[in-house]
Amino acid sequence: MAGCATSTVESRKKERQAAYNALSPEEKELVDKGQIQTGMSQDVVYIAWGPPSQILQNQAGNGGVQTVWLYEGTTMQETRYWTFRQVPSRGHLFLERYLERDYDPRAYVSAEIVFVGGKVSSWRTLPRPTY
Repeated sequence: MAGCATSTVESRKKERQAAYNALSPEEKELVDKGQIQTGMSQDVVYIAWGPPSQILQNQAGNGGVQTVWLYEGTTMQETRYWTFRQVPSRGHLFLERYLERDYDPRAYVSAEIVFVGGKVSSWRTLPRPTY
């Protein structure tokens, strides 16, 4: 049974080799480090960061179309609650209250990249939320 392959910069470079080969040495160095900059194409950002979690499109004020790539991260959210357990004492069972914790994964938007005309216009990374 075949496992799911993990996407890496190296695997994405092979996947979009023509786009990678067309880069300047400085851009190749950035991409190899998983870094992006304004002016990069969608192919180059894909190689550096991988596929986005979501792709949105909207109309800019000048009538042009913007494409926004959203990347998601995952964090664990702690939930605390009171519960009870049975405690034996002197031949009897007593209920003792105690604080329990659960941890649930929560997705959040970790980065967004705005493309205008197929090139990075702006990008930003967002902090991990604190719950």
